[in-house]
Amino acid sequence: MGTNDQTRSLPRGLRLVAVAGAAALTLTAGLATPLDPAPRQARAADDGKKVLTVAVAQSVDSLSPFLAVRLLSTSIHRLMYEYLTNYDPKDNHAIPGLATKWEPSPDKLTWTYTIRSNSKWSDGRQATAEDAAWTFNKMMTDDGAATANGSYVGNFRSVTAPSPTKLVIELKKPQATMTALDVPIVPKHVWEKVTDFSEFNNDKSFPVVGNGPFTLTGYKADSYVRLQANKGFWRGSPKFDELVFRYYKDQDAAVSALRKGEVSFVAGSPSLTPAQAASLEGADDIAVNDAPGRRFYALATNPGAKAKNGEKFGDGHPSLLDRRVRNALFMAVDREAIIDKVFQGHAVEGEGYIPPRFQNYFWKPSASQKLAYDPAKAAQLLDQAGYRKNGAGKRVGKDGKPITYRVLCHATDPNDKAVGKYLQEWWGELGIGVRLNCLDNVTDPWLAGEYDLAFDGWSVNPDPDFVLSIHTCGALPATPEDTGATDNFICDRKYDELYARQLAEYDPAKRADIVKQMESRLYDLGYMNVMAYPNAVEAYRTDQIKSITTMPAKAGNIYGQDGYWSWWSAVPADSSGSSDNASSTGVVVAIVGGVVILGGLGAFAAMRRRATAEDREPRTASRRAIGD
Repeated sequence: MGTNDQTRSLPRGLRLVAVAGAAALTLTAGLATPLDPAPRQARAADDGKKVLTVAVAQSVDSLSPFLAVRLLSTSIHRLMYEYLTNYDPKDNHAIPGLATKWEPSPDKLTWTYTIRSNSKWSDGRQATAEDAAWTFNKMMTDDGAATANGSYVGNFRSVTAPSPTKLVIELKKPQATMTALDVPIVPKHVWEKVTDFSEFNNDKSFPVVGNGPFTLTGYKADSYVRLQANKGFWRGSPKFDELVFRYYKDQDAAVSALRKGEVSFVAGSPSLTPAQAASLEGADDIAVNDAPGRRFYALATNPGAKAKNGEKFGDGHPSLLDRRVRNALFMAVDREAIIDKVFQGHAVEGEGYIPPRFQNYFWKPSASQKLAYDPAKAAQLLDQAGYRKNGAGKRVGKDGKPITYRVLCHATDPNDKAVGKYLQEWWGELGIGVRLNCLDNVTDPWLAGEYDLAFDGWSVNPDPDFVLSIHTCGALPATPEDTGATDNFICDRKYDELYARQLAEYDPAKRADIVKQMESRLYDLGYMNVMAYPNAVEAYRTDQIKSITTMPAKAGNIYGQDGYWSWWSAVPADSSGSSDNASSTGVVVAIVGGVVILGGLGAFAAMRRRATAEDREPRTASRRAIGD
C-alpha cells in the first residue's frame, strides 16, 4: 500500500460517524485522569516495562487496513498484520513475510504462495492461507473493503486456499506487483463479522487481533496509539514491551518533549524543520538522523473534480483547466529558493514523481520539457491564455474579476506556510492573489473539490504501482458522495494506458521505462508540481536508544519504513547485549515512557490513503493529510 504523508478522508457517511466516535472514545490508558492520576509514563518505570514512545504530528485516519491511507496509520498496520511479502531493510528487495516462498506458472497468470505454518494470531489461532484468500476476496467483492488498496486486486480473477499453507492467485493478465502486494492480511474469523467495511474503523474493541510484531491495545483520537509486543511473533519478540505513538499538534512541543526525555523519538510531520534539527545538533544524549527520504513534496491543482459517473462537483477555479495557466504558475515557482530557504538544504529539487532514492524509476524532464523558473515567460503564458492585467495590475478571469487562488495547506506543517508565503510573493508579481487556507483537517474541502490548489505529498514504496494508481480514472469516486482512491481527481486516458502496460510488464528495465513515461505524462499535464524531495530528518535520545536500523541500511529513514524493522528490532539503551531478532536488521530504538499518540488532521476523517502523506507506505506509499 502506498503511504500518504498527508491525510485523506473517510467516505462521506463515515465522516460523521468518525467525528461522533472520536468524541465518544474514552480510552484513557496511559493518561492521567481522576480515576487514574498516575500518568502512564510514571507507571512504566514502576512496573518495569520498557516503553518506546514516538512523537508524531499526524492523525490516524482509520485503524481499518481496508480504509487507511495515511503514513502513520499504514505504518501501524505494518506492525499489527503480516503481508504476504516484506522488503529487506538493507536494499528493499522482496523477502518472505506471511508467505515463505512464491512461484508463478510459466505464463505467469497463476501465482502459488506457500504460507508459513509458524504464524499465529494474537488470540492463539493459526494464521492460514484461508485468511489471505478471504482478505483478497473481500477486497474483490466489496467496494468498501477496496477503498485503500483496491488497485492491487483489480486484475485478480480468483483467489483460493487449497490447503492451510497454500494460496493460489489467478490473474486476468500478467501483473508485475505479485511480490509487492502491500496489503495487510487480516484474520477471517474476526473480520467476517464486519457488516459495513466503509464504516468500520477497527477502533472499539481492544486488544485487536493481529499477527504482526505488535498488538494494538489502545487508541484515543488525536492523542495516542498504544501497542504491546507480540511475544509469539514468528520472527522474534520486539525488545520493547510497549510502543506508543503520541500526537503533538505543535511540533516544537514535541521537540521540547524529546529534550526533556518525555519521548525518545521525534519524526516531525513527517520530518523536523531545519531550525528544529539545528537546535538538536550537539545536544546531550540526542542524535539527529538526516538522510535522503522516500517522499515528494508537491503543489497540486484542482483539475475539475468529477466522479466515475461523469458528474462534476466542487468549485475549483476554471482558469486552472487551461494547461498554459498551470504551467505559468509552476514556472513562477523558484524551486532552488524553496530548497535553500525553506528546507535549508535538507532536500533536493523536485522534478519527476518518484524520488531519486528509487533510482530505477527516477525521471527528470529534458531541458526543453522542463518548466524552469522563468517569471517573464510565465507572464507571457497568462497573457496568451487571455488572463491579462487590469489597470490595478491584477489578472482577471473570464468573469472580469481579479483572480485569487485558494491554496489548501496543513496547519501543522511549517513548510506549507513558509512556501505559501513565497507563492503569495511570486504569484503576486504575476498579478495573481493567493489566499492560504491552512487547516487542521484539509480532508473535507479536498474530497469535496472545494479548493484551487493544495500542498500534496506521498511516501513512495519500493514498487511504485500504488502511488501511480491514484492518478488513474479508475481511482475516481463512483459518485460525488463516495470516496475513491484518487489523489487529485486526475483522469487521463493516455496515462491510464501506460499504467496498464507497466502493471503487465515483468521485465524490470522495460517496466521502469514505462513508469518514466508515466511520470513524463503527469509532468506535461501540469496538474502536479513536484517542488522538492525532502530528507528524512528525525531525532532520538541516545540515552534511551542503544541502536536503531535505518532503511535502507546505508542512508535511510527510521520512521515510516517499508516494513516494521525499526520498531521491531529497537534495543533499549539499558539492554544488556544484542538479541536474536536484532541481528537480522541491526536496529533499535529505546524509548521513554508513555502512551503512543497519534493525532491530527481530523482523526478518522481521512480514510483515503492520501498523506501522508507519507508517505501508502505508502501502502507504505504514504501520505500526509490529503495532500500531506
